[in-house]
Amino acid sequence: MSNEKIPYKIYLSENELPDSWYNVRADMKNKPAPLLSPATHKPLKFEDLQPVFCDELIKQELNVTDAYIPIPEPIREFYRMYRPAPLVRAYCLEKKLGTPAKIYYKFEGNNTSGSHKLNSAIAQAYYAKQQGLKGVTTETGAGQWGTALSMACSYFGLDCQVYMVKCSYEQKPFRREVMRTYGANITPSPSDTTEVGRKILAEFPGTSGSLGCAISEAVEAASKQEGYRYVLGSVLSQVLIHQTVIGLETMTAMDKYGIKPDVIIGCAGGGSNLGGLISPFMGRKLRGEADYQFIAVEPASCPSLTRGKYVYDFCDTGHVCPLAKMYTLGSEFIPSANHAGGLRYHGMSSILSQLYDDGLIEARSVEQTSVFKAAQDFARVEGILPAPESSHAIKVAIDEALKCKETGEEKTILFGLTGTGYFDMYAYKAFNDGTMKDYIPTDEDLARGFAGIPKVE
Repeated sequence: MSNEKIPYKIYLSENELPDSWYNVRADMKNKPAPLLSPATHKPLKFEDLQPVFCDELIKQELNVTDAYIPIPEPIREFYRMYRPAPLVRAYCLEKKLGTPAKIYYKFEGNNTSGSHKLNSAIAQAYYAKQQGLKGVTTETGAGQWGTALSMACSYFGLDCQVYMVKCSYEQKPFRREVMRTYGANITPSPSDTTEVGRKILAEFPGTSGSLGCAISEAVEAASKQEGYRYVLGSVLSQVLIHQTVIGLETMTAMDKYGIKPDVIIGCAGGGSNLGGLISPFMGRKLRGEADYQFIAVEPASCPSLTRGKYVYDFCDTGHVCPLAKMYTLGSEFIPSANHAGGLRYHGMSSILSQLYDDGLIEARSVEQTSVFKAAQDFARVEGILPAPESSHAIKVAIDEALKCKETGEEKTILFGLTGTGYFDMYAYKAFNDGTMKDYIPTDEDLARGFAGIPKVE
């Protein structure tokens, strides 16, 4: 099929839906460092994690040897409601840019939650139901993960309690209402409903919150309710495993038409969508089967990869979660209230951190006004209003395409369009009104976060 004209949208059939997730750690020479106990600094075992996570998810979290993990049929049945997702050739954007580059994007917004987050939410809700739990607690930044999890919990009849980062809670009331429509209980974080929330409010009065704060509250809430567990929308290895359905579908679609991407780009907050997109391709690179350039794009206001330290750190602001070795700005770093709520996390997935430290991934940070300019340009020609998070990838994809315009190279560029931005109109209004500001933390700002990093021998 390589000689056929590439369609605008490549749709796989339902029987081409992956039957297993891919675990890139199996092919990594340098495995990510293990999670450590915050009390003893010793590697955590299965039984140590049982009070917090679902049993099957713990097994996936600790599995560094099995390359493929079968997807249970009830999860595949749910996936069929909105998957396989289309791989789109951005012909209109290519024409607008006047570039010889070929641009593709994997669009994950064709579901009620509006983003890729549903891929892991339904898996985690399924395992919670299988374990006989009453419900789950979680955090959400932009609201996409909370929306996805509320939908998944509704499907399986589970209670869903969401701690939503306060600035997003205030900026995105309609995202909040979608979650409530699906039956979730939403609390702005930090709140006075938990001990850790009250402590954070006392130390940082008037704070707009962060994912690190919301994680702490959600973990505490789960630990104090019988029959509840905590679930996370990014960062953890189990989440990256579930999200590889994105990259596996993309690889199948490209292989059908003989397409090989030269550059693969994704936005990077905690790592779920970037890891999900690149992992299968990274596997080929690690096995010596192909070579690609991978670019992680993060906000300049929360630059964990480009300006962070590669050390063990707490995953949450309240210091109740395990320690993970990752690129981090410090768990007490609270970023500015920028409009890409899903990227406002102080650290990065241990898997992606290890790959970045090994030189297998590049990282770039971009300012939000340039991100929204790219989002606007994309929306005007491709007909999709992108989420602010996804727009970071769009910005760098456009940059790479314009480089090809200068050099004449016909590179193939692939990026992840993680979701839609129809609940982000407050942000688009700020951009259109000219009131949006860029914030880049100073070295002194970062030093305050780094000061809270624990010393681990």
